[in-house]
Amino acid sequence: MAPDLAPPRTPTDLFGDPIEDSAPLWFKASSFLSPSFDPESYIDDLKSFVPLESLAKELRSHLSSLKSELLRSHLSSLKSELVDLINRDYADFVSLSTRLVDVDSAVARMRAPIVEFREKVATFREAVDSALGNLREGLRQRAEAAAAREVLELLLDTFHVVSKVEKLIKELPSTPSDGSTIDIVHLDKGAIINDTYSQDMGNGTTLRETQSILLERIASEMNRLKFNINHAKNLPFIENMEKRIQSATLLLDGSLGHCFVNGLEHRDATAIYNCLRAYAAIDNTSAAEEIFRTTIVTPLIQKIIPYGQIQVVDGTSSDELEEDYTQIKQCIEKDCKFLLEISSSANSGLHVFDFLGNSILKEVLLAIQKGKPGAFSPGRPTEFLKNYKSSLDFLAFLEGYCPSRAAASKLRSETVYIDFMRQWNIGVYFSLRFQEIAGSLDSALMASTITRVDNKQGKFSKLTLKQSIALLDSLRSCWSEDVLVISCSDKFLRLSLQLLSRFSTWLSSGLVARKGDSAHSSTTHNSEWASTARIEDLIYVMHDVRSLVMEITGDYLGDVLRVLESCSAQVLDLVKQSILHGKKSLEECVPMIMDTIIDAIVKMSVEDLRQLKGITATYRMTNKLPVRHSPYVSGILRPLKNFLDGEHIDLVTKETVNQLLFGAAERITSRYYELAADVVNVARKTESSLLRLRQGAQRRVGGSSDTADSNISDTDKICRQLFLDIQEYGRPILLHSGLTRGKFQHIVHFGS
Repeated sequence: MAPDLAPPRTPTDLFGDPIEDSAPLWFKASSFLSPSFDPESYIDDLKSFVPLESLAKELRSHLSSLKSELLRSHLSSLKSELVDLINRDYADFVSLSTRLVDVDSAVARMRAPIVEFREKVATFREAVDSALGNLREGLRQRAEAAAAREVLELLLDTFHVVSKVEKLIKELPSTPSDGSTIDIVHLDKGAIINDTYSQDMGNGTTLRETQSILLERIASEMNRLKFNINHAKNLPFIENMEKRIQSATLLLDGSLGHCFVNGLEHRDATAIYNCLRAYAAIDNTSAAEEIFRTTIVTPLIQKIIPYGQIQVVDGTSSDELEEDYTQIKQCIEKDCKFLLEISSSANSGLHVFDFLGNSILKEVLLAIQKGKPGAFSPGRPTEFLKNYKSSLDFLAFLEGYCPSRAAASKLRSETVYIDFMRQWNIGVYFSLRFQEIAGSLDSALMASTITRVDNKQGKFSKLTLKQSIALLDSLRSCWSEDVLVISCSDKFLRLSLQLLSRFSTWLSSGLVARKGDSAHSSTTHNSEWASTARIEDLIYVMHDVRSLVMEITGDYLGDVLRVLESCSAQVLDLVKQSILHGKKSLEECVPMIMDTIIDAIVKMSVEDLRQLKGITATYRMTNKLPVRHSPYVSGILRPLKNFLDGEHIDLVTKETVNQLLFGAAERITSRYYELAADVVNVARKTESSLLRLRQGAQRRVGGSSDTADSNISDTDKICRQLFLDIQEYGRPILLHSGLTRGKFQHIVHFGS
């Protein structure tokens, strides 16, 4: 709330200058001492009539005065305390001056030891700094010596390893099979004695195993050598030994390769295992994979798919791969399985090798590319799809040798696997299939007439027209095993929906064109068939459309979902909804077909109804009276009767027949109603005009009109004749149903 402002003592105090060093009347310091003081409320109350600058200035002034008062109070307190202390110890205070005699000499006596101690500390500090510097220098020299020693030991170790590797490599050909003392045989750098491998000795297997063990040892030493070289790069000693190291590496690669080949040829599992561990130790897995490919895989594959110089060119070979893959699988089971089992054994450390991809699949891809390049060509879709599915089956066969899911994923990520899959151009294949499937339907729909087919024994026995059979055949082709590629199932689904839309548009545009509505008919779709189609043909169209709807929602949809059963439930539901939506466009054509049939029947009936106008000429200006119905009546419903009595009517249900009957009868009756109304209205207008003329003439001659009034008028005769005609017309209609009774009663009304 606003502070209480004291009223001014005099008016001059309000308008005069403020008294210096005095607070304004609105500022009360006592407000800050209140327990309920709130600074925000205090400022809000004052700022409505006091500028904030004045308020801030006054608060700062008050703060300064408070600080001054606090300082004065503190000094006064200290002074009083000092006086109290002096008064309490007054005797000591008085005698203090007598005790302060020869103070300078006492200070000098105390300073001397302190200066001496400071000099000793400085001297000791210099000694410590010197010792610390010497210690640091010693540590540096020690570290340099240790580093030099480490390098020296590394170089010595490198020298010993190189020498050891050279020695072990030279010992390889002369290693005894019984494990006794090794005799060193000096060889040239590039010469390796291999005659022992070609001898058929009883201890040959032991010799290979021993040599493979030595090679694994050498490989581990070479791995150690690589480690040393990586940690001693750019040293002159290492550079001088580079030729020896390269020579040892070449000798090891040659010996290891020969031992590995020999082990593969004799299927020595122990020797192969040791060689693979040696290759893994020197991180040269690609060499082992290439040796296996060229030694074992290539001869096997070339026997199945010849290529290169030994390629068979007798003209009898084809590009089909299914039989080739069967033989390749048998060869893998017989000649490659042993190595795959060794490389995939548990806790062997040989998982770094990929013989499936870099040896087997690589050679198969090379053989197909050179021996059967046409196998990858999508220009022949049937053969291409067969080869593609056979290739996928072959890849699945290879993945079956993977010991784990991670190994299978690794195989799929290999470059050769990706290159193999890249050879199959699925996009071009789908384009060709699209043109084939869509083109067959489009050619059938481009015919100028609809064509009936005797298909009672065919695979689409429920259909009767060539166009509808072409549609169902195209739809089924999209999901047949001979056409579908699962990876392109989304594209084939879209093609199926496009086929349904194309057929529905063909139907609707033709029916619209038959009605003469060229503004709404499509010029991009053939509609000539509808103009030349008979009413009976439209019955076949309606029958086929309904059969297509039943087929799509039944077996066809079930087959599609069965093909895609590996997909998730959400995907299957979307596929189902899309197909049902495409089916709906066909269902929407049924009412249009029925309406077109009814219009055709009505047009033929109207030709007989036009004879109704002859009644006027028959009874005008004559004394003839109507006694029976007119001859034209019997022909009004003849087109409808002939249509319902035809053999084609058996193709539709009884409900459809009733709809056609009721629709045609209602429209014919409506047309009858319109024509009869026109005839009666014209007759009445004509009679009224003649009557006025006659009455005018009689008035001029002064005659009487009683005689004319007593005669039956022409309009009455026409109405009586229409009444007889309508009775005859309505008799068969009322026998079938009362749906058109209202229209019929309207027509009868003209005769009353």
